[in-house]
Amino acid sequence: MGAIQIMDALLSNKIAAGEVVERPSSVVKELVENAIDAESTSIEVFLKEAGLTEIRVVDNGKGMDQEDALLSFSRHATSKVFQEHDLFRIRTLGFRGEALASIASVSKVTMQTSNGVEGTKIELDGGRLISSEESSLRKGTDISIQQLFFNTPARLKYVKSIQTELSHALDLINRLAICYPSIAFSVFHNDQQLLRTPGRGDLHQVIAAIYGMSIAKKMIPFEAEDPDFRISGFVSYPEITRASKNYITLFVNGRWVKHFGITRSIVEAYHTFLPIDRYPIVILSIEGDPLLTDVNVHPAKHEIRLSKEKELKELVENTIRDRVRKLYQIPNATAPEKKVDSSSQLSIWNQSSSTPPGQVTSAPEDIKIVNSSFETPSDFMHSQLESVNHVRESAVEKSVENHFSFSSPNHTAFEEGISEDKREFPLLEVVGQIHGTYIVAQSEDGFYLIDQHAAQERIKYEFFKEKVGKVDSNEKQPLLIPLSFEFTSNEQVLVKERLSLLKDVGLTLEEFGINTFIVREHPTWFPKGEEESIIQQMIHEVVQENKLSIPKFREKTAIMMSCKRSIKANHYLTHSDMEQLLHDLRQCEQPYTCPHGRPLIVHFSTYSIEKMFKRIM
Repeated sequence: MGAIQIMDALLSNKIAAGEVVERPSSVVKELVENAIDAESTSIEVFLKEAGLTEIRVVDNGKGMDQEDALLSFSRHATSKVFQEHDLFRIRTLGFRGEALASIASVSKVTMQTSNGVEGTKIELDGGRLISSEESSLRKGTDISIQQLFFNTPARLKYVKSIQTELSHALDLINRLAICYPSIAFSVFHNDQQLLRTPGRGDLHQVIAAIYGMSIAKKMIPFEAEDPDFRISGFVSYPEITRASKNYITLFVNGRWVKHFGITRSIVEAYHTFLPIDRYPIVILSIEGDPLLTDVNVHPAKHEIRLSKEKELKELVENTIRDRVRKLYQIPNATAPEKKVDSSSQLSIWNQSSSTPPGQVTSAPEDIKIVNSSFETPSDFMHSQLESVNHVRESAVEKSVENHFSFSSPNHTAFEEGISEDKREFPLLEVVGQIHGTYIVAQSEDGFYLIDQHAAQERIKYEFFKEKVGKVDSNEKQPLLIPLSFEFTSNEQVLVKERLSLLKDVGLTLEEFGINTFIVREHPTWFPKGEEESIIQQMIHEVVQENKLSIPKFREKTAIMMSCKRSIKANHYLTHSDMEQLLHDLRQCEQPYTCPHGRPLIVHFSTYSIEKMFKRIM
């Protein structure tokens, strides 16, 4: 007998489960995606112990007859792909035919399904069929996965804590609910409801149900298209930031995917609007011909390959940047809100007052910039668990509809902050200076604090960015004594390779001996007295970056020079200097943040000031 044999079906399914069924959330993903493909309008997910004890998914989709129900647990059995060319026109979430067979091989499965004509109940244990019988005719499918990984103890040993696994499952369902707002999703954990979306097709309502109403109000819609792709979605105001990119959600033809290139384009669109290592909340849906996408990359189907990726990334970056640039950027300072208990919160939400939920009238102890709440997905998940007993479902829906009018087709409640009047930088009258660092100015609607260093950084950044982008041979300053720069042998190779990059920004280097270059002239707009250090830093950027495009290099150079040349803290200015600074700031294209994304101006409204002093209650 030969050494090579064909594996038993149960063994091969268990091996495949190692890729398909990584953790309980992997099972949730496959079952919910099957329910979506079955054209369900309502999907309920019931979890016990984060899915380790039981995962149950109930839908009202098309269901199956007995023959299809039995065949669905066979490996490579699918209703979505029949011929080779079908792989290039995939519009369903599932197509590989591996999921149910893999799940059944490492768990105990009970499934009841009906197409409205006949009903079937099937039980499997470790992939082996235990029973098959007739059941009720309720149209749809009810599938229960129990004792996951009961026969693979090594995999079970490395499952994380219940809270971690629950967080992964909730994160997955949140994203699917965002992608399919016309489907009503409900999630229960140990008989507690954690999520419910209305399924009315209004994405604003889904965003409010998942991220909260305060975040939903700061999400602005966008859309654009080119000959190959159509993109749409929502972007957050620059003041709403997170510590990770996990809040950037991408969908391609209705499939949640992870794509480094597109995510990077989104982050680049927010460049200079956000602080370093802070990221926006973005929901991006991409629609295009399935021929341009390859989803058959990994069994989990999270990764895809895109044709015309460069054009798509440019479309995404330009569209989001233009949308964000139009938003009103001056953050309002306000008092910290007092926490209210669940009973008072319900009474507040049920009032017909125009005061937003949670707004307080007591005097504050200090001032802070309004920002958002959850830093990580686990923070958000814990908040869901804590708040589930506080707010009744009816109160939430009433609050959403009454306060924010999510059902409005024009989304006027969300776009009220980006009118033409508000986008214009206000005319300010200088009052004075605090600690030689902050300029105090006033207008009809209150007063403003301006960070003088950040303000001048923005002014000089836009000046240098324009200058670096325009190389004029007539604007060169010859040096009486050339500047010389020495490098290591490996640095010399990189510098020599990228001399054209430096030349494109007006800097010409000549070889001068071993590992040495000299500069005989430089652009006239280089700050006087700092020519050598700036040239050194420009060369350093070229050496350090593995890939450096001309636009990115010009951007980095402009940021570096603007930071070096701006006034610092504890530098006292005359009244005329402050007026000139505000005048120059008002001429900027984006006068609200410094090049690093930090806010440079904060608004204290007259209303909030009067509340602080209890002039109004």
